[in-house]
Amino acid sequence: MLDLEVVPGRSLGSDNWEFVLGMPFSQAVNILRRQCRIIKEVQVIYCESVPLAIDLVLNLIQDGIRLIFDSHVQRLRVIEVYNLSKVKLKYCGKHFSSPYVQPTIEQVDSSFGATKPAVYDAQQQLFSINFRGLSFLFPIGEDAKFEPSVHGLGSIPLPSKNSVLVSRIYIYSGSSLAESKRPAIPMSSFGGNVFCEAVEGISEDGLPVGLKFSLLTDGPGGGKSPESKHRPISKALQFGDSAQDVISALGCPSKVFYKSEDKMRIHSKTFHKDQPRTSDYFFNYFTIGVDILFDAATHCAKKFILHSNYPGHYNFNIYHRCNFEISLPCVKAGLETEVCDDSAVVNITTFVKWDSLKKLLVRPSQKPVVLNRASSMNTTNPFGSTFCYGVHNVIIEVMPNNHIASLTICEPHQPIGTPIDT
Repeated sequence: MLDLEVVPGRSLGSDNWEFVLGMPFSQAVNILRRQCRIIKEVQVIYCESVPLAIDLVLNLIQDGIRLIFDSHVQRLRVIEVYNLSKVKLKYCGKHFSSPYVQPTIEQVDSSFGATKPAVYDAQQQLFSINFRGLSFLFPIGEDAKFEPSVHGLGSIPLPSKNSVLVSRIYIYSGSSLAESKRPAIPMSSFGGNVFCEAVEGISEDGLPVGLKFSLLTDGPGGGKSPESKHRPISKALQFGDSAQDVISALGCPSKVFYKSEDKMRIHSKTFHKDQPRTSDYFFNYFTIGVDILFDAATHCAKKFILHSNYPGHYNFNIYHRCNFEISLPCVKAGLETEVCDDSAVVNITTFVKWDSLKKLLVRPSQKPVVLNRASSMNTTNPFGSTFCYGVHNVIIEVMPNNHIASLTICEPHQPIGTPIDT
């Protein structure tokens, strides 16, 4: 049985690890992986058809805990303990819920010193005791009747207050659960990592030729709030920038990946049989949600890949979500080469759905390329194939639910190849 410390408005954890409000989804998953011997059953809950409409949830089934993540920023928003019999909880080092300490109304009052009136929800037949960043819920029997106004714990008309046990606990950021806000990334999540708030396209002649990154790092701050200790940085990268330029702008990559087989090399204009068998390589920035491909000969950037990190995609949880906005000129319907005037621009973002963009960016006769990673990587892909559309110098990968899984941006006026090359 887990023995965890409750910190109102901040976290739930042990001496060795903790789930902190605002932490990215992947960091919580990494904790669960490391603690697999004591946290043995975890369920990922999401909506496949409308992934932005419902929160992303990690359900610790054997421990009675739910970690609720905001579906847009994919950071921990609420911690819910829904079965107190499966976990031991303490506050300031003293247990208020364990096999030997029942979480009664009196116990909550003793441990936390409730000063606000308990709130009664007649529809759900629940009392709630609220602190800043922490709420307790008590179920009430159907036979009990109460006045609409309750003036404190002592006024709850129960035969025995010790007979009513806490059914749920919520940890959140803000003054109440209903008004809880998206917390900032906690300082404990940085650890030398760089996070990305937004990525904007840099356009030339209407086509993207680079990216502008709005980054967050852990820097010295004068305030006490977590937001005041974040140091925002703006960096720009374009095609042709060297590997040293990229490292100077974004820091060292999380990983460097060398392409073991380059099937698309034959389509390159510079390809010939005597060419040295060198391999192009990627800089993988997992916390930024970006891959950058470098040419093996020149060591210059020639491709950017932006990841949306939607649940239900083959690469889910490898990258953090990249909140991008890329502008492309719209294509005139029925014409092969013409585009609309300069003012007709289509903005592609992380959250826009493909069916609202398709009629503006591709011709009706254009068919997508089917990307089936299971066959190309000799692995099992339980999520099925995705569809890739070539639009100007961009490859747009679309999931079956019409959300954009990734954008691959190539140098303008150069062959973009196929998705296998990404």
